[in-house]
Amino acid sequence: MVRIIGYKERNKEDGTAFFVLELQGGIEMVKSKETGNFYATAKKAYIPSTFTEEVCSALIGTEMDGRIIKETCEDFTYTIKETGEEVTLNHRWVYTTDEVVKQKAPVKQEHNVIANANVFSQNGILEHAE
Repeated sequence: MVRIIGYKERNKEDGTAFFVLELQGGIEMVKSKETGNFYATAKKAYIPSTFTEEVCSALIGTEMDGRIIKETCEDFTYTIKETGEEVTLNHRWVYTTDEVVKQKAPVKQEHNVIANANVFSQNGILEHAE
């Protein structure tokens, strides 16, 4: 499940405005590489909408089926607001439905092998097959 936690106004290339919904996934516990301690976090993603600002505002708090997943993309630079550090990333967080995730998951194949005891030597003597 994801929850709509906000919205932002964006502009198209031609200058017209539209609104994106800010989605947040459930809480996740992550272990710090530096300290080894756990901290709580949640993934966020934005999806475009056709809604007015009033509708976007009314949708805050709405839960929807689906999840936020990591998707590989072309490298881009990102500046961390808190530190001013510039980093290069090659992924982004995107919203997807559970149905799409199930379709992309590899199919687990089970191989039930039943040995035929008749192909093994019954007398303990190695004989080569012809």
